[in-house]
Amino acid sequence: MVKKNHSPITIFLTLVSIMNTQETYMKRCLELAAKGLGSVAPNPMVGSVIVLDGKIIGEGYHQHYGQAHAEVNAINSVENKELLKKATLYVNLEPCSHFGKTPPCADLIIEHKIPYVVIGTIDSNSMVSGKGIEKLVKAGIDVKTGVLEQECKELNKRFFIFHEKKRPYIILKWAQTADGFIDAERNVAGTEKALQISNSESKKLLHQWRSEEQAIMVGTNTALLDNPSLTVREVQGKNPLRITFDKWLRIPKEYHLFDKSTPTLIFTANSVATETNLEFVTIDFEKEIIPQVLNELYKRNIQSVIVEGGSQLLNSFIDANLWDEARVFISDQEITKGMNAPVLNETPFSKQNISGDELRYYLKKKS
Repeated sequence: MVKKNHSPITIFLTLVSIMNTQETYMKRCLELAAKGLGSVAPNPMVGSVIVLDGKIIGEGYHQHYGQAHAEVNAINSVENKELLKKATLYVNLEPCSHFGKTPPCADLIIEHKIPYVVIGTIDSNSMVSGKGIEKLVKAGIDVKTGVLEQECKELNKRFFIFHEKKRPYIILKWAQTADGFIDAERNVAGTEKALQISNSESKKLLHQWRSEEQAIMVGTNTALLDNPSLTVREVQGKNPLRITFDKWLRIPKEYHLFDKSTPTLIFTANSVATETNLEFVTIDFEKEIIPQVLNELYKRNIQSVIVEGGSQLLNSFIDANLWDEARVFISDQEITKGMNAPVLNETPFSKQNISGDELRYYLKKKS
């Protein structure tokens, strides 16, 4: 506690110490929360720790959608519940205040008379935003917000984009040769196989990414040329929702996308009956396609999409300025001619070597 009769330098050092301590526990919340990646969507990733006298006495995180939230798991992990009356609860996102799949976390905190709560960032979901904090404050709880706020927002970037922009978080992904081609020149009627650009380690990483996002999307030509499965096979994880376009129903019914092994969405101009794990959605191909698709995904509570190609679809997102992040593998092979890779007028914010492939990460500049 900072006392009024202390010197300014003493007060300053005390405040710095408190801030550093709070950031330490918030970092632990973020570490716990990240364990929920790929398992909790469309809910946010949340971690919570409970601290008493400088020691963590309980912690937890949101593990699966529809199951207990982080604060509940943290509180339940404390054996002696009487200790909660003197403890501080840390959480990277504002506790919920409404009934959803589970009861409000704010009510549970109040019920256990936890006197101090430190929050990383406010929830942008209109059902929660500020209401959880308001409920805690009205109950007499001392609440602090904004600890590692940017880090907390970055962790749940999918969640925040979804609620603030009313669309999924969009990740563009492709692999290109050193001389800038995404594929060899091929046609639908031909028998040429897709050019293998990235290596096996890059492919494994791609499958990890698939398991972390809610949906994966490819264009009509990619579906016709490559007959992709768009599933997670190189790592353990959940398959994303598969999405493609088939305006005139040209994709052969024996292709992988029609195998009904995992939920699949086909955008078409035709009216087609829905089957198990295979749904057709009619859109107007005379109008802008991407906004129609994103609006449909928003209505379905899909918070993230990884767009894997081809070049035409990727360029459609780039031209519409509807993307958030891009991940581009660049191999050392050259083919001299082929399908041009998309071009981003951005500087990569990081580069990584994946067993010889260069992986470039891009973030779209905020408009």
